Order: sequence, then C-alpha cells, then structure tokens
Amino acid sequence: MKRYVRIMILSMVALILSGCAMAEPLRSGEHPPVRLSAWMAEWDAKSGTEEFGKLEKRLESIVCFAVSYDKEDHLFLSEEIRDLAKKARKGKDSLVRYVSFTNDSMQADGHTKEKDTELLKRLLADDKAIDSQVEQMIAAAKELNCNGIELDYEKQWKDDKTKENYMMFTYRLSSACIKEGLKLRIVLEPSAPMDMEFCKGPEYVVMLYNLYGKHSGPGPKADGDFILKTIKKMEKLPGEKSVAIATGGCLWEKGGLLPGSYDRKQFLTEKEAVELRTKYQVEPERDPASAVLHFSCKVKDKDCEIWYADSETLNAWITAAANAGVSHVSIWRLGNNTDIAGIRGTAD
Repeated sequence: MKRYVRIMILSMVALILSGCAMAEPLRSGEHPPVRLSAWMAEWDAKSGTEEFGKLEKRLESIVCFAVSYDKEDHLFLSEEIRDLAKKARKGKDSLVRYVSFTNDSMQADGHTKEKDTELLKRLLADDKAIDSQVEQMIAAAKELNCNGIELDYEKQWKDDKTKENYMMFTYRLSSACIKEGLKLRIVLEPSAPMDMEFCKGPEYVVMLYNLYGKHSGPGPKADGDFILKTIKKMEKLPGEKSVAIATGGCLWEKGGLLPGSYDRKQFLTEKEAVELRTKYQVEPERDPASAVLHFSCKVKDKDCEIWYADSETLNAWITAAANAGVSHVSIWRLGNNTDIAGIRGTAD
C-alpha cells in the first residue's frame, strides 16, 4: 500500500513538472484587432502629451486623468487637467476625449486621500446627492469640451449601502450622458462583483493589473493566468469586453528582520527602470509567465528587485487578451515610457 501511494505521488509530481515544462511563454503574436485607448495623467502632463502625439493615430480615445474633490466635496478642475483637455482637442476629429472622475479628495492638511470611501458615502448619500453629482460631472465635461465621461470610483463594494447607491448612480449618469450625447466608460477593479446588474450602455473597463505591487512582494503587474481568469469573470458584464493594461513597474527594497520583508516599495515608470538597469549595468531577464522584465541590483547598498513592462510585455498582454475575446484595450498610462510607439492593436 505504501509503495502504491509513493508511486502515485511521484506520478503526480512528474505530471505537474511536465505540464510546467510544456507551458508556452507569454509573448506577442497574431490576434484579432483591438481598439486602443490611453490615459494622460495630470502629474506627468508634459511627457504624457508628447507620447500622445506619437501614438494618437492608433488611438480611438484619450482619457484626461483626473478630476478629484476639494475639501468641501466639490469637483476640483486643476489647471493641469484643463491643459490636458486642451491638448486632447488638438487630436484627430474622430478621437473620443474623456475626462476621468476619481474619489480622491483633498484633506485639511493639504494631502490627497486616494480612493476615499468616506467621501463616496457623502457623495452618494441619497437621491439628491446622486443627482447633484450627475449634474456636476456633465457640467465639468462640457466646460472642458470633452465628449466623454470616465467614472473611476474605487473601493465602493464593501459597504452595502454605498454599493447600492453607486449602482443607482451609474444608471442615472448613463441616462444623463445619453441625453447629452456624451460617451460613458466605467473603470472596474478586477475584484469588483461583475455579476451585479450593471446597466447596459456604458463601456466597462476592467483593470488587468496590480497582481503584484506595493501591497505584495516582487512580481509582475499581470501574467497570463491572471489575465485569463479576470476576463473569464467579465462574462456577465454587458457590452463588449474592455480591459486596461499598465506600463511601468515596481521596485522592492529588501530589509527588515523577517525573510521576504521590504523597507521600501515604489512604483516606477519604464524610463526609471531602464535608467536603474543602465546605471548598475544589469541585463534583465524576461519572465516567461508574464513577459515582464526583471532584474536585481544594489541601490545605495540596499538589495533591490525591479519588475517592469516594455512594449513587448504590453503587446504580449494585448495578444492574450485579444485571443480571449477582448475588443478594446486601454493603456495606463502615457508618460516616461521608452518605447511606447511599439504598442500596436494588431499583430502587424
């Protein structure tokens, strides 16, 4: 009996190892055409608009990121977001120009609180508050001369009342956008409950990133398995499948007493990652499961591990998503990339 169990265990191990050996690396290749969109961020406007010029002819839409809230819960249209909207208007006539709204808020001490759940409770407290938000967003889009609205609220799902009011808000915002002739896209985290009764009409953009990041140890923002599992979850969302992929990467600085602990975790642009690679004369490796580049080096005598995406990574992610039925891919984000012009929506 013991011999039989041992043989079974060894057979299972061999099967697992052979399966791993046979797994194809994630890479770019042939796939159905996808429509491309991209974000420009207000804190990196100069580099973002320069890359917009390089990629514009391949884009269906551009998103100006982002409008947040001031200390009195009013929408705050910064000079940077106004300038981005102005630059977007210089694009081709067919380009859809979105302005993005987040639940980030300015605090009394001058700092910004990201993904503010308490803010959402106030903004979506009742019918009157919801209608007010709809009116303000429509007015802001018109003021910026944008022909689309992007809703990028996050962390609204854990509180039942907020979740219920958020869903009601999306229905009313969708109706208002139709009435005003505006496009609407709604960004969802991969953990969002996609089996809820989302209204038909808006484009739902699901993030295909943050698999690894500042919340974890080293690894890629996305890999093939994560991409396919997330797209599978999207089946109940109305409309065509639309996803977002992320440029750049992250640095993890090792430290602390416990194994696998880190003193610092920092997001990096592709340009910053390449500068570190060049400065410390390190040749990166490409992870076969994610097509992401990674390397280790010492920064100020600290052991660091860096993972980041280049154009081959993004094209590999696009290939995987397109072959899984995705028709629209958005790029987070333009700015401080070294080879953004290498991104393509077809395998040409």
